[in-house]
Amino acid sequence: MFNRIPPVVKNIIIINIIMFVATLIIGNFMYEKLSLFYFKSQFFKPYQFLTHMFMHGSFVHILFNMYTLFFFGSVLENVWGGKKFLLYYLVTGIGAAILHSLVLHLQATGLENAITAGSYQAYEQLRILYNTPTVGASGAIYGLLLAYGMLFPNNIIGLVFPPVALKAKYFVIIFGAIELLLGLTGRDSGVAHFAHLGGMIFGFFLIMHWKKNNRMYY
Repeated sequence: MFNRIPPVVKNIIIINIIMFVATLIIGNFMYEKLSLFYFKSQFFKPYQFLTHMFMHGSFVHILFNMYTLFFFGSVLENVWGGKKFLLYYLVTGIGAAILHSLVLHLQATGLENAITAGSYQAYEQLRILYNTPTVGASGAIYGLLLAYGMLFPNNIIGLVFPPVALKAKYFVIIFGAIELLLGLTGRDSGVAHFAHLGGMIFGFFLIMHWKKNNRMYY
C-alpha cells in the first residue's frame, strides 16, 4: 500500500517521521530551532514558518496528521499532480503560521498594555507566549480538508469516532466553525485553532484564484 501513495505525499510523510524520531532523540534542540516562535521571541527565526510544519509534539499528533495527509492528500495529489499539490500544501501551512502569528501579536499587545497598567499576571503570560513553540502540520492538514470539500463537496466522509458520515462540504463547515468557536472562546488553549483556520482561509483563496484563472487542474 505504501508504494501506491503518490510521491509528494509519501515524501512529506517520510520527512515528518524522520523529524519526529530526531526530536525524540535530540529533544529540546529540535524544538528550539525548528518550531515556530512568536516573531518577537529570542528563539524566532524566519525559516520556522516552514520548518514547524514538519515538527510534532507527540505520537498521537503525528499519527493523526499523517493519516489525514494520506487520506486527503493522496486524492488531491492524484487530481492536481505533485507540483501543484506541494505548492498548495506549503501555502496553506505557511499561511496558517502567518495567521497564528498575527493572533499572537494581538494577544501580546493586549498583555503589554496590561503590564503597563501594573499587572504581574500579564507579565508571566507574556513570558509564556514568547517562549511557547508551535509545531505540527495541522494548518496544512485543515487546508487539505478544505480543498477536498471544495473539489468533492458531495463525497461522503465517515468517521470512526464519533460514528458519523456526512458529505465533505458539511465536514468542512463544521470543522471550520468548531475551530473559530474554540479560537474565540480560548477553550483548549494548547491548540493553535487560528492556525487551523489560517490553513483553510489561505487554501480557499488559492483555490478561488486557480478557478478564476482556469488553472485548477493544470
